[in-house]
Amino acid sequence: MESVAELKPLIFKADVVVIGPGLGKNAWAEQMLREVLTQHKKVVLDADALNLMVEKNLLNPGDAEDWIFTPHPGEASRILDKTIPDLLEDRFQTVLELQSKCGGTVILKGAGSLSTGGSTISLCDKGNPGMAVGGMGDVLSGICGAFMCQGLSAEVAAKMAVYVHAAAADEITAVQGEIGLIPSDLCKVLPRVINKRNE
Repeated sequence: MESVAELKPLIFKADVVVIGPGLGKNAWAEQMLREVLTQHKKVVLDADALNLMVEKNLLNPGDAEDWIFTPHPGEASRILDKTIPDLLEDRFQTVLELQSKCGGTVILKGAGSLSTGGSTISLCDKGNPGMAVGGMGDVLSGICGAFMCQGLSAEVAAKMAVYVHAAAADEITAVQGEIGLIPSDLCKVLPRVINKRNE
């Protein structure tokens, strides 16, 4: 995909767009992000999409009702222009500040991930240190997008995605331990975890 013109019809067909993982921050990436943001789709923003939104001053809470933002503390520090230690002093206040600045629904990733659409905050009591590997957040973004495709609101999709993502990792590490957990491992158990949740 070399141009926005090629991407446009694909965005038009999509119900939900997940953007950021592997995107990069060059001119092409910026054009793609801007196109996605103008299409009035449900959107999940992660990784370089978040970084570009800060660098290019694209954050506009009024546009973001059906969007999910998924920053880790480093990305959150750039969004709020605060140090990571300052953010982590009160993570509940931080996730509310992020939601106020970004709009939509925000997931603050980390030990005890938090999510909020602005009114209530959900704390996930699942997950383990083995999840602190590259690509794990990409899986979470995909799960958020999948739940939104099924008709869940951004806030409910985020809350459910955080839970099943962490619970799947816990199922795996209960068998094999935390060392060596990789993001693709979650795909093997996610259906079982989701079906348990729906029983």
